[in-house]
This record gives sequence, structure tokens and C-alpha cells, in this order.
Amino acid sequence: MNQTIASPGQGMAASKETLIPQSDRRRALMGSAVGSTIEWYDYFLYGTMSATVFGKLFFPSGDAVTSQLLALASFALAFLIRPLGGIVFSHIGDRIGRKKTLAMTLGIMGVSTVLIGLTPTYAAIGLWAPVILTLLRLLQGLALGGEWGGGLLLAVEYSPARRRGFYGAVPQIGALIGLALGNLVTSSLSSGMSEEAFLSWGWRIPFVLSIVLVLIGMWIRNNVDETPSFRKVLSTRTEKKMPLVETMTKHWRAVLVVIGAKFVETSTFFLFATYAVSYLVQLNFARVDALNMVLLAAVLGSPMMLLYGALSDRIGRKKLFMFGTVAAMAYVLPFFWLMNQGSAWLACVAVVIGFSVIWPTYGSVLGTFFAESFPPDVRYTGVSLGYQVGAAIVGGPMPLIATALMAYYGGSYLPVGLFIIGCGVISLVAVSRTQDRSGQSLDD
Repeated sequence: MNQTIASPGQGMAASKETLIPQSDRRRALMGSAVGSTIEWYDYFLYGTMSATVFGKLFFPSGDAVTSQLLALASFALAFLIRPLGGIVFSHIGDRIGRKKTLAMTLGIMGVSTVLIGLTPTYAAIGLWAPVILTLLRLLQGLALGGEWGGGLLLAVEYSPARRRGFYGAVPQIGALIGLALGNLVTSSLSSGMSEEAFLSWGWRIPFVLSIVLVLIGMWIRNNVDETPSFRKVLSTRTEKKMPLVETMTKHWRAVLVVIGAKFVETSTFFLFATYAVSYLVQLNFARVDALNMVLLAAVLGSPMMLLYGALSDRIGRKKLFMFGTVAAMAYVLPFFWLMNQGSAWLACVAVVIGFSVIWPTYGSVLGTFFAESFPPDVRYTGVSLGYQVGAAIVGGPMPLIATALMAYYGGSYLPVGLFIIGCGVISLVAVSRTQDRSGQSLDD
């Protein structure tokens, strides 16, 4: 019975797909990937600096751990406002379109990032320094809250049904490439100048340079048309006046599933990408070496994302997501053990396995999995709300939680590992209650 119902829908979807020129699909993928890369570059750059220099420059205190915790707290604060950004911009995206919304978010992110690079330190203006820095960080969070969902839908809503996992993995790669770019610039500056020069002005360069990337991203996205799914919504006049209300009254179960599924993805991402840097520095590894380990893992992880995305089109997203979650839960304690052996080679292997092999299994399919859970008239709102709330609960606080647990338990990494395992259990429960829609029509 299910097959007789699905076949006509899939046939109609296939016929509609032939009407979309391949050149349009390529432009949409390029616009999604480039915009996502720029947004995440700006966003993660702050995370890298908060793990390495912001504690000294903007949150000085008599205790190094306290300064580090304050810097990481400012990093985490943006996650609390990301759901608000998701609500505001997804409302616009579900009402007037994905394209216009993405121009707004990219502009806000670019301006706030450049201003961070121009903000005076605590030594220059006192308490105003951390206040201004934190406010600009909140603007970053507001922009990313709306960007992620729109960038994802730009790729997914242009994709053929049978390649949706591959298309959805492309904007997810933006997180890895953006992180790699930020680490590459920061690592190059750290190794090319003295510590005093880097702390004085060198750290500002990556922030100010982002304006070039933003202008490139604006130009590319301006050449991309509105997505087919939203054009269909406009043509049938089915756009909702209050997408948030519609989502929370009719699709609240899907929102809860997205929040739960996000736990393992976001906690392990910031474990491997952000906290690992500060943890390795605490273990007396050079900051440049720690940044290069994450940089290598991010570069190697990018093709793995595409591979896993394509694999999900063959075996299903739910199966791949659950497999990766179990693997992450099993790996987290060996990850810390490897980094504690005092070997730069073993530490690098630990980061590469976690960030390049395990995390992409669920990181690549996350966005597509979420997009398939909502109808087109509230899809922007649904994916953004669930994604950003999940990130706010676990993602942003992850480095802060890990640092606090390490300090409280005398440097033991076991509590951090148990925390990650707990996140994995929540995600497994959430995803187990979903139906895999891989290959089915996205809008019917």
C-alpha cells in the first residue's frame, strides 16, 4: 500500500525536477556553500580566539582559568540568541523568501565580525571592552540563527530527490571549511610573528579580512534565484501569516526531534573543533600545533561529508545518523586518552578520527534530515528553531561545561566523556522516533 501511494508522488516529483536547469542547481549549491563558509568562518573565528587569546585581552583576572571561563562564556552567549535569530529570520524566509533573508544575515554577520577586529581591549577602555565584544558576539549569533536554515534550504530545495543527501551535505561542509580558513589564518599569523605582536594586533587581522569574503558571498548569492519549493508556496498562496505559530501547533513533535538529534552533533563538534584547542594548550602543546591539528581534520573531513551525504541517499539518513552517534559515544573516552599521551602525533590522530571520520557521519545528513521533517511553508522556521534551540542547550556551552567539569574534578576527563555519552543517548532516542524520508518527494 505504501508503495502504491509513493510511486505517483515520486513520478510527479521526477517530472518537476526536469524543469529545473542543472545550471540553476549548480549556482544554488555554490551560493549555499560559499555563504555558509563565510558565516561559519566569522563565527568560529571568535571561538578560536576565545579559546586562546580573548581571556587575556578582554577578561583579565588574577586566575587564568577564570579568564578562560569568562571568554568561553561570551562564546556561549551567542548560542542563547541564535534561536531568536532563527525565529526572526525564518519568519521572513517563510514569508518573503530564502534569498532576501540570506542577504540580511550575511550582511549582519560581516559587519559584526569586522567590528570585533576593531574593538579596543580591556587595557585600553576597561569594562567597555568585554561589553562591546559580547554585544558584537550576540549579533553574530543573531545572524547565524537565520543563516543556517536558509543556506541549507537553498541547497536542499534545489536538489533532485535521489541526491538530496549529497546536496544537503554541501552547506554543512561550510562549517568545516570556515573553521579551516579561520585556523589557517590564525595559525599562519601565530607562527609568523611574535607572541607579543599577535596579542597586540595580529589577532585582529582575520576578523577585518572577513569583509572581503562577505562581499564575494553577496555577489554570488545575488545571482541565485528563489528556491523552487518557495516559488511553489508563493504560486499556490499557501505561505503562513505566522509560521512560528503554525510550526508550534502542528509540527511541535518534529521540532522536539530536531532539538534532540542536535545534541550529539553540536556537542561533539565543539569538543573536536573548539575545546580540543584549549585542552591541548593546557597539555603544553603549542597553540600553532593545536590549531593545525584541527585545520588538518577539517580539511580531511570535507570530502568525507560529501561521501557520507551520498551514502545516505543509498542506505537512508536515519541509519547513518544512528550509526555515527553510537560511534561517537564509543570514541569519546579514547579521544581524551590519546591526547593525554604527550605525543603530538597521537593527539593529531585523535582529532582527525573524531572530526574527520566520526562527526561527518551525522554532521553531513543533519540538515537534510531536518528539512525532510517539515512542509515547505514552515520549513525554514521548523529547521531553524529546532537546530538553534538544540545548539543553545548544548553546543555553545560545551567548551564552558567541559572546562568547568575538568576544573571541578581535578583535571579528569571522565565527566566530560560521560556528558558526551549522555548527549548521544538523547539523540538516539529522538532519531529512533522518526521515519526516514530519503528519496521521497520533498514538498508533496
